Amino acid sequence: MKDAIDSLPADRPVEAEGFANRKLIRPSLNRTDHNHGAAPAAEHKPERAERNDRHAGGGRKTAPPEQTNAENFYYQKQMQAKTPMVIVLGDGEEIRGMIEWYDKSCIKVSRNSQTNLLIYKPAIKYMYKEGENSKK
Repeated sequence: MKDAIDSLPADRPVEAEGFANRKLIRPSLNRTDHNHGAAPAAEHKPERAERNDRHAGGGRKTAPPEQTNAENFYYQKQMQAKTPMVIVLGDGEEIRGMIEWYDKSCIKVSRNSQTNLLIYKPAIKYMYKEGENSKK
């Protein structure tokens, strides 16, 4: 404990910061002659392996998850609120209606006084709530 370092600068008063004479303690990981409640080195190896897996490729971070479920959350929210939507297809055609249900590859749009449509997701260019982007 003699080699512990005071973590606060000497010119700052301790009471002004609200700290109570804290000491920075750095355990020596390479010394094996004192194991005061320290875990054996074998228990630390899996932790280091996990850390290396996260930063595989020489310090590069892993890619974000492919499935974030943001699309599903958006569809659920619009379905429950029965929000009137405008769905713009790849060719520019606009379809107005409410999303009734969806699955992995398509959505079903209920339209007032017109037939319901089953639209494949790859055919959709974008969609928005009916009152948001009015160009009139």
